[in-house]
Amino acid sequence: MLGLLRIAIIYLVIINLCTFFVFLWDKIRAKQGEWRVKESTILLLAVMGGTPAAFIARALFRHKTRKQPFGYILIGIAVVQILLTVGIIIYRTSSQVW
Repeated sequence: MLGLLRIAIIYLVIINLCTFFVFLWDKIRAKQGEWRVKESTILLLAVMGGTPAAFIARALFRHKTRKQPFGYILIGIAVVQILLTVGIIIYRTSSQVW
């Protein structure tokens, strides 16, 4: 079980770093007026676990802060991920009691 937790942590670190740098890349490209990263790509990275980095990069780079529905979708992804995480924790702790 501990090995699985380590793998999950490493995965989340990698996906969050990727998400952060994709945000940065998109911001640089936007300033240069060049080709941009699709919003669907950034949102997919968030769905894959990069939501914390998406929120941090969004605030840090002031990028996609006024863009809707992007902001609402990102919040929705975060809410679903939080609910799933809480559900898993409750399930795991309640199954250990029995």
